[in-house]
Amino acid sequence: MTVLFVMLGEVLIFLPSIANFRIQWLKGRIAQAEIAALAAEAAPDRILSSDLRSEILKGAGVLVVSLDRGSMRQLILRSEGDHMIEATYDLRETRWLAAVTDALAVMVRSEPRVIGVTDRPPNMSGELIEVALFEAPLRQAMLGYGVNILILSVILSAIVAGLVFGALNVVLVRPMQRLTRNMVAFRENPEDRSRVIAPSGRNDEIGLAEQELHDMQAELASMLQQKSRLAALGLAVSKVSHDLRNMLSSAHVISDRLAVAEDPTVKRFAPKLIVSLDRAIAFLTETLKFGRAEEPPPARERLALRAIAEEVIEAAVLQATHRVVLFNQVPDDTVIDADREQLNRVLTNLLRNAIQAVEAMLDEAGSLREGHVGLRAWRQGSVVTIEVKDNGAGIPERVRPRLFEAFQSAARPGGVGLGLAIAAELIRAHGGEIRLAGTGPEGTVFHIVVPDAVVELRPGRRGERLRAGRDLGPPRIGA
Repeated sequence: MTVLFVMLGEVLIFLPSIANFRIQWLKGRIAQAEIAALAAEAAPDRILSSDLRSEILKGAGVLVVSLDRGSMRQLILRSEGDHMIEATYDLRETRWLAAVTDALAVMVRSEPRVIGVTDRPPNMSGELIEVALFEAPLRQAMLGYGVNILILSVILSAIVAGLVFGALNVVLVRPMQRLTRNMVAFRENPEDRSRVIAPSGRNDEIGLAEQELHDMQAELASMLQQKSRLAALGLAVSKVSHDLRNMLSSAHVISDRLAVAEDPTVKRFAPKLIVSLDRAIAFLTETLKFGRAEEPPPARERLALRAIAEEVIEAAVLQATHRVVLFNQVPDDTVIDADREQLNRVLTNLLRNAIQAVEAMLDEAGSLREGHVGLRAWRQGSVVTIEVKDNGAGIPERVRPRLFEAFQSAARPGGVGLGLAIAAELIRAHGGEIRLAGTGPEGTVFHIVVPDAVVELRPGRRGERLRAGRDLGPPRIGA
């Protein structure tokens, strides 16, 4: 392509060049003819022998020379024999389009002819000089000039093509080959972070492509590694869940026997223990189904939120120390449209995190003051908002951007960062959201937003019968 483009450029340059070469060649003959005329006029009595005149004309390369000095026009030199002039050219007025056309015509014309040329004498020996000459030497000179231009063009094209190819190979082709090899190698094992491309630091499009490819490969490798760990963890959880379900089933049988005991304390806590075991066994059973831990769609119903909050708080009190006080500030008339079991799990996760945050703060401060965890709610139209608030030390800054991502939000030693991720997934299934309303040294506040389920208010269908070929529209009052 470079050779083609350079040759095309040379052709565009060659056309005016060959036209200019023809004009300058003819002007050279005009100058030599003027000198020959002046030499002839300097001869004694202006008489030249036939041989001398022939030599002078041959040296000038012309057949006839005449000068126009204003008052008279004089034939200075003339070769022997008669020659018919077939075309005349005036070099005093040059039009480049006509000059290019004439030059090309000379190169393609093969038959010999005599032409006449008119111009101003270079040495001002007169006002006008006219010469006649054979066109064949001009054609031979122009063909030689064209061949030289062609050879130079080919050499220049080869040099430029080589330089351009080398530059493109270094600047473009090799970096693209590097990108291609890296993508092929990365595809073979995308989890191998050593195969992530290292950007060269270029500031052009190739550098941008390298940087974007690096970011994409790094993110993909990290995601695949996490997926692999999650898959391995899922397999391990499935095995553990199977054995744990059997253990809980045995514990459930024992709990059933405790329920018939006469001890008041046992009678008080045995039903709660049985309910908790039933819930744990059901969850493990769902986890083991088809080898996955996907949450089923929420079975929504209208529930008294205060009762559920009280149930969650009673279970959380058993895990908290005496330094933590839990408050149920949910109004008695608050009703929520949600899945009971899933809402219980969401509130349990948030309350457990709040209790652990408060206790960690009390342990670090060495204070004897009490920690507070409050649960309250309110309804606005068809949306219920539940607030879980504690007076702990707040969530660290590094954890906040990925607070609701699995294995990313563990803010305490021993935590795995699953509680908030599970809670967010369950609430999203309800069409709601969990958001961090505030956090800092004074405590942390979470808001759980749960909208009511959308129901079809008018399930009936309008009649479609037509009267007299047209729709009568809705019935009129009194019709």
